[in-house]
Amino acid sequence: MSTSNRKLEHLELCANQDVESHRDEHNKRRTGFDDVTLVHNALPDINIKDIDTSQELLGHKLAFPLLIASMTGGHPQTKKVNEALALAAQEIGIGVGVGSQRAALEDPGMEDSFRVVRDSAPDAFVFGNMGVAQLREYGVEGVRQAVDMIDANAMAIHLNFLQEAIQPEGDTDAAGGLELIEEVCKKLKTPVIVKETGAGISHKVAQKLCNAGVAAIDVGGLGGTSWAGVEVYRAQKKGDSSGESLGNLFWDWGIPTAASIIESKISVPVIATGGIRSGLDMAKSLAIGASACATALPLVRPAMKGPQEVKENLEHFLAEFKAAMFLTGSATAADLMQAQVVITGRTGRYLNERGFDTSYFARR
Repeated sequence: MSTSNRKLEHLELCANQDVESHRDEHNKRRTGFDDVTLVHNALPDINIKDIDTSQELLGHKLAFPLLIASMTGGHPQTKKVNEALALAAQEIGIGVGVGSQRAALEDPGMEDSFRVVRDSAPDAFVFGNMGVAQLREYGVEGVRQAVDMIDANAMAIHLNFLQEAIQPEGDTDAAGGLELIEEVCKKLKTPVIVKETGAGISHKVAQKLCNAGVAAIDVGGLGGTSWAGVEVYRAQKKGDSSGESLGNLFWDWGIPTAASIIESKISVPVIATGGIRSGLDMAKSLAIGASACATALPLVRPAMKGPQEVKENLEHFLAEFKAAMFLTGSATAADLMQAQVVITGRTGRYLNERGFDTSYFARR
């Protein structure tokens, strides 16, 4: 199957199938956010009307700290989806990413399905997207081409080796990946974001990425879309029982988003992606170390209907986020990033076993 057709298939599966990580045995989401409690402030001493939800990310001001995560592009039928996402981002004042631009590098005829994002959102923070596996083939020049294609404010290099390991056409040669990322960081003038795609980033990997010169880390943690799960549906369609079994086994593999935020907070901004389903998830993310959040799956179906539906969903996120700020007495995003938090349950135990003192968040 061509890259272009595979991208359309992925989008359709995300829209029509249950592709999220399963809940655990206690019916908790695997993001870890159910174990994160913001400490209520009964006397917030602020007027909710005066709350400033804006946040700066890589030199760009966002109306509130949310990005529309990389989703699609690379097939003619994805153009309208990207247009709807971009129009909403432009109107709301947030950022938006594009799906992997590999398809357009293989076939320049697909560029328009990505370019529509910048055309529709001339003032928004727009970020490009390419897999680390493609760096070996296209090099820094290919990354520059992807940046120029959409006049990107930043370039995301995605890590998706879980999906590659299950996908029959997957690229499982991960050798030299860090060196390739470091070369791009050194030679590309555009800021580089490295993002996982559903399995999270550990402290050790985050430290390596910081040393390599990345401008931000998008944790892409466990708890949102499972790309192993997506590959299960693809395997079922092909009658590939081996691929289906492998995908089911690794459906919930990875580091939960909440834990990965804390693991990755070293020296560069952290973007929380992976099961961000509300403004409350956003607020919890910022309180434990993220600078911004990103969401994808909740916007897929709305984007297929048009920009107004996307905008309405984003407005829900904003209202929920603002309420959480008010109830923690946070007049600004910076205040929220210092709000008191209690981390319990599996997430607390996981982080403590990993050597993190979670009581810090409750005592500050």
